[in-house]
Amino acid sequence: MINKILKNDLFQQIFKFGIVGGIATIIDIAVYWLLVTFLNINPLLGNILSFSVSVIYNYTASVKWVFHVNEAKSKKKMFVEFMFFSILGLLLTELLLWVGIDILGQNKMLVKIVATAIVMVFNFITRKLFLE
Repeated sequence: MINKILKNDLFQQIFKFGIVGGIATIIDIAVYWLLVTFLNINPLLGNILSFSVSVIYNYTASVKWVFHVNEAKSKKKMFVEFMFFSILGLLLTELLLWVGIDILGQNKMLVKIVATAIVMVFNFITRKLFLE
């Protein structure tokens, strides 16, 4: 039973996505923390900058390792779709940060972590649908 689950393609993709997403999240949060904590950059601007750094890594790793990329699609079209949904994820993150920090007065890092978890689910679903 466990062997069957481990051989399941969707399970393997989710596992690989988790690894890639985990590394991208570490990159995102580390850059965000440096910008917001040490450079005293506005959290919303810091999020845009940290997102930009992590999404470049994420695209490369997702296309090369996680998803069974549709080779019939042009690479340019795939990149545009990836970026489109990544930007939607960024906007969702921005909204969650704004509500959590500015409206509810919660801790910047805690809100960032919660927002990242929510957007990670959105990212997997959209990338699975549009990269394959």
